[in-house]
Amino acid sequence: MTTPAPTLDGVLASAEGAARTLTLSSPVERAGWLSALADALDAAGPELIATAQAETNLPTGRLTGELARTTFQARLFAERLRDGSLLEARIDHADPDWPMGPRPDIRRALRPLGVVVVFAASNFPFAFSVAGGDTVSALAAGCPVVLKAHPGHPRLSRETAAVVVAALESAGAPAGVFSLIEGFEDGIAAVRDPRVSAVGFTGSVSGGRALFDVAVGRPVPIPFYGELGSTNPVFVTPRGWQDRGAEIVEGFAGSMTLGSGQFCTKPGIVLVPDVDGFIEHLPELTAGPMLNERIQTGFLTATGGLADCDGVETVPTVAGADSAVAPVLLRTTAERVLADPELLGMECFGPAALLVSYSSIEELLAVARTSHGQLTATIQGSEAGDDVAAALVEPLSDFAGRVIWNQWPTGVTVSDAQHHGGPYPATTAPTTTSVGTAAVARWLRPVAYQNLPAALLPAAVGETAPEGVRQVIDGRQS
Repeated sequence: MTTPAPTLDGVLASAEGAARTLTLSSPVERAGWLSALADALDAAGPELIATAQAETNLPTGRLTGELARTTFQARLFAERLRDGSLLEARIDHADPDWPMGPRPDIRRALRPLGVVVVFAASNFPFAFSVAGGDTVSALAAGCPVVLKAHPGHPRLSRETAAVVVAALESAGAPAGVFSLIEGFEDGIAAVRDPRVSAVGFTGSVSGGRALFDVAVGRPVPIPFYGELGSTNPVFVTPRGWQDRGAEIVEGFAGSMTLGSGQFCTKPGIVLVPDVDGFIEHLPELTAGPMLNERIQTGFLTATGGLADCDGVETVPTVAGADSAVAPVLLRTTAERVLADPELLGMECFGPAALLVSYSSIEELLAVARTSHGQLTATIQGSEAGDDVAAALVEPLSDFAGRVIWNQWPTGVTVSDAQHHGGPYPATTAPTTTSVGTAAVARWLRPVAYQNLPAALLPAAVGETAPEGVRQVIDGRQS
């Protein structure tokens, strides 16, 4: 007899129960859960990769690398939980001589928010999906996760979730610490439910904004951490074009078509002083199949809409013999972009980009100052000294979460210093990141404890630091 699937109410009730237990769990315990999760995913890798390939059209090599990234980030969070660098507590002892007046004993600890709903992405069926960065960072923080599966890979989502649940259970995590839900209506209902304390989302601007409005429109609003859209502009300086033109074009072609252009960090706009020369240097552009028919239809619609804009022309390109999808290049001028800045935000999810010619440094800098929220902005300049590059860093920092020099935005490493975010519409929370160990901060809330006796204090702010917590005592790292 088949066991009926749990209802949304049952899933949330179980997650709410787990939240109480997780609040009292230690960083070292949670590290053990994440390590077990990573080991189990590695062990199930061949079966999961085969399912992913069948559902997403992604090649085996790409999926193998993505699964390795997924288990790496789980182990990285586990390592940081053990060494204490992920969680920081602050202790200010009472000081009668504090310059602004006597200071009471006050101690600041981090507390998990509670149940987190995570919406999986379509384009990364492992790294931004069931056991992806949002999930492992929330578990590291001590928050139960209710994962809303993406409809683009439902069977993989169920198989991955089964591996995750079994691994967490075997490692001693409480029941309800991780659950999977499916369907549009259950996703919205979960965001509305008062038992949910925060939401993580990776997807489109329209879908993310709709869910954001639900989250903040609740009687008690909750944080919504959404990664939405980005065109990731590239600024090629005159010196950079002069010294490295052919190299820049080659790097662009590889980055723009990588993964059939289905990366949130794909370079979608390139400002260059010589568009004609840029086009002349282009190699054959080859892109594999897209994730599914719905995404391919959206790509054709988006590129058609951009091509219909005033002052935008389609560039004839040569698709390689192995290309399943014809890459699309369009061109316009900086003058036209300054007259219609919305062109800078017209994302085409797939192998497409807009080439923008500029006629002066003033025009280039004006476009930089006109740009709105992006995940990345790239400078392609000269290593032999480049005054224009120096002038670009500050305006690019105003609108981008990551500023890149002479590299390409695709390929987002997972590390302590990484920031994968940016002002709206790149994300809904520009002070946070969805990649790297700093992602854990989204799921934690600081609480200060003033004048409490030692017996009532949380372990993190006791006089002896527990394993997995670093204390800053009276302004000094312990």
